[in-house]
Amino acid sequence: MTTVTDSEVLRDALGLLRDREEVAERLLASSAKHSFDPDKELDWDAPFEDGKWFWPPELLSLYDTPIWRKMSEEQRQELSRHEAASLGSLGIWFEIILMQLLVRHIYDKPVTSNHVRYALTEIADECRHSMMFARVIQKGGSPTYPVPRLYHNLARVLKTVSTTPGSFAATLLGEEILDWMQRLTFPDDRVQTLMRGVTRIHVVEEARHVRYAREELRRQMVTAPAWERELTRVSCGEAARVFSTCFVNPQVYENVGLDRREAVAQVKASGHRREVMQNGARRLTDFLDDIGVLRGVGRRLWQSSGLLA
Repeated sequence: MTTVTDSEVLRDALGLLRDREEVAERLLASSAKHSFDPDKELDWDAPFEDGKWFWPPELLSLYDTPIWRKMSEEQRQELSRHEAASLGSLGIWFEIILMQLLVRHIYDKPVTSNHVRYALTEIADECRHSMMFARVIQKGGSPTYPVPRLYHNLARVLKTVSTTPGSFAATLLGEEILDWMQRLTFPDDRVQTLMRGVTRIHVVEEARHVRYAREELRRQMVTAPAWERELTRVSCGEAARVFSTCFVNPQVYENVGLDRREAVAQVKASGHRREVMQNGARRLTDFLDDIGVLRGVGRRLWQSSGLLA
């Protein structure tokens, strides 16, 4: 990949890069039309419906494993409640990290630019999303599921040393896989109405966040120095490995009465689970491959994460 100067046309394997201010202007217009207040948009007082899932069964980690076949329908739906809480907890953790990375990104940029205005708009969106996830976890009555202390503290390092392209690559990792799953969730009438509402709001607003991050990452992978691009490849691969490790907290299995070790082993051996995770990541990995992120050590780390075949 060749780095260009500011006087040249910015282009990558996907074509011409759009003007940064023009992209942000369109996203600001979309935000004005399609933003939601979850506290007002969703019926938080309505009880959960009997016999409905909190997450589509096919997206649950144990689906179609030997343990799954022995579980009662009630226990499977209880697993869905806890896995939804685990994913919500992971989402909050990621969004808090991403908000800090966005603030760092705009710290030295013109405060009246559309680019900065949209970043601040996205931060406001993420604040609402984190509060929404926390509220649905609390209403569901399950515990929160924090990531392991090691990864919680490693994220402190990431927030300190992350490069700009590394920050946007991490943003896409945290958003696109869950977005794929949520696009299957909100139209699914087997799922609790409140969960469908939560995922619908998140999908609509995250579409803008993904567009913003993709455009900026494309720009950075053209303009950043070679060492920064290489560091981005490695840090993105390591983030993928951590993300896949933390996707479902193993405490979930104990809390629904299963043997933790056996459940974790069956998830790791599950061809269905591997296919779900790779399908969820495919749109992202195709994009990262096109713009030169999935190379060398970074690609091998992605493969070790199970998110890339």
